[in-house]
Amino acid sequence: MDGWFCERDGGVRLLGTRCGTCGTPYFPRNELACRNPHCDGPRDGSELAEYAFSARGKIWSYADSRYKPPPPYVSPDPFRPYTVAAVELADERMVVLGQVVPECTVDDLAVGMEVELTEGVLYEDDDTEYTVWMWRPVK
Repeated sequence: MDGWFCERDGGVRLLGTRCGTCGTPYFPRNELACRNPHCDGPRDGSELAEYAFSARGKIWSYADSRYKPPPPYVSPDPFRPYTVAAVELADERMVVLGQVVPECTVDDLAVGMEVELTEGVLYEDDDTEYTVWMWRPVK
């Protein structure tokens, strides 16, 4: 997923934008204008800059995903269920949803558990390996 995450500061970081006037972060990217109604910025997009989000957070909620999502989701054939986690990023004061590494199930997770971002393979075919950000428990 080009432009959604990157390797930075020794780890994987989600990429979004942040308002330089009020500090409001956006993920995914917002390039139109700051949407914070209390912001005194210009609201023309010039107040927004690329922002690398925190690499760690705490699980807010989690679940099994046992159904195959509709396109444009690409999955292996046959479909394999996966675990998702909604993770609270304390510095940004927001929750970001993402897959959990394949070796973890809901039995391995708990609300409040610290997790970190990593890169994982979503799907691969003969020509391409499709990668996404994933959460994994901090060891």
